[in-house]
Amino acid sequence: MKFGVNTWVWTAPLTNAELETIAPLVAKMGFDHIEIPIDDPKDLDFKKCKETINNAGIFSISVCAAMSPDRDLLDPDQSVRENGLNYLKACVDGLAEMGGTNLVGPFYSAVGRTWQQTPAEREEDMKILVKTLKELSEYAASKNVLLGVEALNRFETSFITTAEQVVELVDRVDHPSCKVMADTFHMNIEENSLGDAIRLIGSRLLQVHSNENNRGTPGAGHVPWTEVAQALKDVNFDGVLVIESFTNKVKSIAKAAAIWRPLAVTQDALAADGVVFLKELLK
Repeated sequence: MKFGVNTWVWTAPLTNAELETIAPLVAKMGFDHIEIPIDDPKDLDFKKCKETINNAGIFSISVCAAMSPDRDLLDPDQSVRENGLNYLKACVDGLAEMGGTNLVGPFYSAVGRTWQQTPAEREEDMKILVKTLKELSEYAASKNVLLGVEALNRFETSFITTAEQVVELVDRVDHPSCKVMADTFHMNIEENSLGDAIRLIGSRLLQVHSNENNRGTPGAGHVPWTEVAQALKDVNFDGVLVIESFTNKVKSIAKAAAIWRPLAVTQDALAADGVVFLKELLK
């Protein structure tokens, strides 16, 4: 099992210059994996990213996609849907160039978009999405990349909010490169039992965003971590656990993620204390 952290803990959007400071810090804290959020694929030199990360002694990398309104895979405008697919393919390319394998995120709609649907309307959107994700899965497979589809909480989406729904989507895509990423922050809001949700996902589980209920330091809140740990053992999970949090000092992402106050004494402490807790939990 590997333990990672998303660079959103410190900054957004990430630059190559900032990564030169963050990557060695992450390694020093005891992480053996780093997650790179891609706001705009053109803003990063992925070859240089790989060199920077590898030079820090880290050789396990994932990418987190940022699904903005102009990348919505369920937008009524086909040009918006195509832009979203092209963005995700660019993320696949960037990840492959960095030597990573896991591309994760809510691959269906813009984060923050909620809308009511009849069962018939939802089914039509599901058909559109399944077709799109089949194409993306084929493309990912050609680059040795795996997709981890993430369910969000009800305040950030109305389409895929539970383990049951994300399992339905992935099973309908029915491609070996299309799997599930579980996020304990969202699950803590939506699921009756985090353990049962993880067991339902089962072998489909690619990666875990191991986040506290308030996105603060893992272990400092009320997520039932022993239940999560037992469920991961039950499904024989041996993938990557990533701490994903945000800083209120970056105004754009703070507003998007509703981070109105510091979530730890420092962002460094959030990451460093979090990885110590997770390693002890899952030893």
